[in-house]
Amino acid sequence: MAGGFFVLLLAGCSGTKFIPEGSKLYTGSTVAIKSESAIPNESVLTTELESVITPKPNSSILGLRPKLYFWHMGEGKTKGLGKWLADKYGEEPVLLSAVDTNNVKGLMTNRLYNNGYFKPAVSSKVKVKDNTASIDYVAAVGKPYLIKEIHFPDRDTLIDRAIRATEPNSLLKVGDPYNLQTMINERVRIDAALKNQGYYYFNPDYILFQVDSTLDNEANVYLKIKGTIPPQAAKPYVLNRVTLDTDYTLSDTTEGAKEPVMFRGYRYFPDEKVFKAKAITNATFIYPDSIYRRRRSDQTLSRLMSLGTFKFVDIRYRAANQPDSGGYGHLNSLVRMTQVPKKSLRAEVQMNVSNIFTGPGIVLQFRNRSALRGAEQLLINARASFETGNGIQSGVTSTTIGVDGQLLVPRLITPPFDIRLRNSDFQPRTFFNAGYKYVLRTNFFQQDVFNLGYGYSWKTKVTNEQQLQPINVEYLRLANTDAAFDSLLRERPFLANSFRQQFVLGSSYTYTYNQQVLEQRRNQIYFSGGVELAGNLAYLLQSTKGAPQNEQGNYELFGQEFSQYTKVNLEFRDYFRVSPDATSGNRFATRLLIGVGVPYKNSNVLPYLKQYGIGGPNSVRAFAARGIGPGTYRSQDPEDVTSFYDQVGDMRLEANIEYRHDLFPYVKGALFVDAGNIWLINADADRPTFDANGQPDGKNGQFKFNSFFRELAVGAGAGIRIDVQFFVIRFDAAYPLIYPFENSAFQTPNGDDYNKLDSGFKAVRLNIGIGYPF
Repeated sequence: MAGGFFVLLLAGCSGTKFIPEGSKLYTGSTVAIKSESAIPNESVLTTELESVITPKPNSSILGLRPKLYFWHMGEGKTKGLGKWLADKYGEEPVLLSAVDTNNVKGLMTNRLYNNGYFKPAVSSKVKVKDNTASIDYVAAVGKPYLIKEIHFPDRDTLIDRAIRATEPNSLLKVGDPYNLQTMINERVRIDAALKNQGYYYFNPDYILFQVDSTLDNEANVYLKIKGTIPPQAAKPYVLNRVTLDTDYTLSDTTEGAKEPVMFRGYRYFPDEKVFKAKAITNATFIYPDSIYRRRRSDQTLSRLMSLGTFKFVDIRYRAANQPDSGGYGHLNSLVRMTQVPKKSLRAEVQMNVSNIFTGPGIVLQFRNRSALRGAEQLLINARASFETGNGIQSGVTSTTIGVDGQLLVPRLITPPFDIRLRNSDFQPRTFFNAGYKYVLRTNFFQQDVFNLGYGYSWKTKVTNEQQLQPINVEYLRLANTDAAFDSLLRERPFLANSFRQQFVLGSSYTYTYNQQVLEQRRNQIYFSGGVELAGNLAYLLQSTKGAPQNEQGNYELFGQEFSQYTKVNLEFRDYFRVSPDATSGNRFATRLLIGVGVPYKNSNVLPYLKQYGIGGPNSVRAFAARGIGPGTYRSQDPEDVTSFYDQVGDMRLEANIEYRHDLFPYVKGALFVDAGNIWLINADADRPTFDANGQPDGKNGQFKFNSFFRELAVGAGAGIRIDVQFFVIRFDAAYPLIYPFENSAFQTPNGDDYNKLDSGFKAVRLNIGIGYPF
């Protein structure tokens, strides 16, 4: 009886139970291509033939079709749970009778013609098994027709000469198989080339191909211009008048209400309270008395929008009432720009949540989008937060107050050179920044951080961005330290060095490649690589002039020590969408982080703010923020609040993999695995590490090639994300799988055994975060 129930359940889940009597459930089709000769790109051709098969069969998992079962639960019902399940998850049976094999075979024949198989024979065969049926399609083909000759237009007209000039870049090649899609792409290519040679009114549809296929498996291709092409499409155009309107609105009556001025040949409607004319013309790449080029038109749109001062920009072209000259027509151009408000003030209330501190914060931002009337953006940010400690930091409060300003200038300031990156669609920028941050950690210390710098950022493609910051000066000052913190610094020299009052005189370069802007790509890659250098020039100057060294053997600048180090950061990400559907949120996301900071000469440790920590909501989520490393190190007293400062390092290695999937509207789920750790460049005797027998292993947090892989912390878990596009809140539960110190043991100063079970770690760690972890 149990066996009969199982068979009945299997039949229900397989879907065959719900097939009307006399009908067959359609389970799909196969496609095979048969030929006596080799078939170029056979897999691609097979996929193209499969794409025309309709309808698609019901989805199945290991031969089971649960969606058919849900559909049956709602069959004939107008409400209730069964109706809801059917509408949400059900699928109506796809029957064999719904398949039009003649139509499918006709579409396949058409696709074969398009690929150069001019004498195909497509057959089909239905295979029946119980209550199901499938169809096998077989396409019998001969050799594909190959291109023997390619003939471009040979008439001596402007348009024919222009098309012939594009021939060296043609997509059509002698010896390639005939392919209709290649010819369609060739028309688009020629049209794009002509649009950049002044042919504003030309259209790809004006090009046709005549193919002589009377030869033995060879074809001659003749590219021609249709005889019905309009006269205006057969001639190039010159820009006669270019008008720039920087304050356009839908109710604009420019011609009557405003008086234009002439500037650099442009007919310019000024708004001198907001812009200087030079700021707009520097971002405009269409010029009076120049040939119309679509490339320059698109570049102008992109540059003007990237100024950040306009919410709408368009360019309108109209034929000028002027006779042709030298075979060229004339166009008038109007560039319309709609401004966003020049000044804005935004307030944002935040809740900072981590495994270390939690508390509210507020951010105020003032923005002036044309501070110096040259589309320069001035941003002034004021921040304040008050947080209380969690876990071992319980009872500790952290207060942060800061203000910073940034001026973004929409050009590269590189005197005496004038660098405009004329072939880039994106506006390069020079930025200047300055800021101050006050940090008060109660019962520990007060720290003041000053920074000043300038640099450049630019893009050569939509996916590529570079940033060069020649000067980045930071001054770190430790003040009002508590007696307990002073004692901690005396006990741990590395910490005293990293917290010392010092200058950081740095320069940095960062390159970013980001395919996430290409939303239709199924696989998207992200890479960011940067290098930061600090103190080298200052050390060279001080050592060259023979400046005295202090008691620690370090050089000083303006009476203060300065840091010297090189730091490299690399980040790799990959996002692979499981479904071809671009709207699907089901994807694998992976990340690899590599960071190395090497102190030398004037420093034996990185400044504390430049060191790496690991763990927390955006890192290895099964462990607390700064709860891992360096290496196999762990505090001998897990209840000691100062242990938080120990767990930083000079090197970082972290890897994450996450499967993200849609659950309900605005709700997504995730399964993830994280791994990583940090290490020291120089061993620190104040952070001892031990082997499995409780004996010192001598590594003391230092990176070792022969053991680092065994020291990775690993955790796994699951999460829920509330994603409403402009805001994402994330809940993750993570379980530690491997502790970096699980093979080591030692005794605390009290003589108690201390292993991973009494280290203060909880079996499952809950994380709350804003946004995705990567």
